Amino acid sequence: MSQTAYYLSGLGMTCAAGATTAQVAQTLKQDIYRNTCRSSDLIPGKETVVCAVDDALPQIPRRLAAYNCRNNALLLAAYLQIADDVDGLIRRHGRDRVGVVIGSSTSGIGTGTVAMRSRLGADSFPDDFEFAQQEMGSAAAFLAEYIGVKGPAYSVSTACASSARTFLSGRSLLAAGHCDAVIIGGADTLCELTLQGFDALETVAPTRCNPMSRNRSGITIGEAAAVFILTREPADIALLGIGDSSDAYHISAPEENGAGAEAAMRAALADAGLAPGDIAYINLHGTGTVQNDAMESLAVNRVFGCGVPCSSTKALTGHTLGAAGALEIGLCCNVLSRNTDGVRFPYHIWDGHRDTTLPALSLVTPDHRLSGAGRCVMLSNSFAFGGNNCAVVIGST
Repeated sequence: MSQTAYYLSGLGMTCAAGATTAQVAQTLKQDIYRNTCRSSDLIPGKETVVCAVDDALPQIPRRLAAYNCRNNALLLAAYLQIADDVDGLIRRHGRDRVGVVIGSSTSGIGTGTVAMRSRLGADSFPDDFEFAQQEMGSAAAFLAEYIGVKGPAYSVSTACASSARTFLSGRSLLAAGHCDAVIIGGADTLCELTLQGFDALETVAPTRCNPMSRNRSGITIGEAAAVFILTREPADIALLGIGDSSDAYHISAPEENGAGAEAAMRAALADAGLAPGDIAYINLHGTGTVQNDAMESLAVNRVFGCGVPCSSTKALTGHTLGAAGALEIGLCCNVLSRNTDGVRFPYHIWDGHRDTTLPALSLVTPDHRLSGAGRCVMLSNSFAFGGNNCAVVIGST
């Protein structure tokens, strides 16, 4: 990339840890995180736990009824937190110069499932069902129409790296001169298809996930939405570097030594012009599955050694799939926006029983605090089915 600077502003998010960015920030300040998991019957005959958003969601306007699904309502809840900032962008740059790139892996599949049940039971789809509700392109199309912007608008669906990948796509739109601002991020919602699919792969944990533990037994699925404004206008947080790779090792299993993950992290550092020692904190992908945690710890150790503070936040928010990348970068932004001596990194929630077959990473404890103010740089990992890997580096300015 060129030396052009890119900045993140206007963060909006909603997840099990809080309905708004401010509520999530408050959760991160707590000495003990509140329990964000609850029981679910989304897998027939099997009780599991999920990290759900239980707060009321905004209504989709009637004029956009074709996009009416929970996924888009969740996305709207995050967007409304930055709506005033976006209005300012439109006034400055015009509707044609604002783009939208949103990542998702479920879209409105939950709505489609309900519609198909109706079709099988009553021989007809519900009157309000539209196929666009469950299309993978639904999220970006809906948000662009809701806002009324005319720039490029499309969705990214690369499984659990989807919303992390929007940072690269959005930056490319700015670099190519197609936009002056891009709304990026992601949204994914709980649905039966997702839970049952992961259960078929025997990767759903019976209790809250336990990343990096020798007792880890799988993932806890969550739902979330997180959106940002990406521009070249100076702001408090800069998008410094992005690295992506596609090792295409297996349709669902990660490459066991983490070669693709390592390539993405090294590419992100090179893109940012930084050395491993410049990173103050790493937000791990950290799903709590045996294979993912093993390969990520090996890859992180090869790039950074064992001294960089790191944590997985998925025991707090659940694995929010296509929204995970943007949500976890948002959690990093929460820390960067409070960049003063003594601010705490998101700490690692687990049982404390280290897997001695893996490198001993420096997992953040509740007592681990940022030492000193000034510029702080963080890296966030997102790894996905099909070998889709993405690492994003952000920092305070």
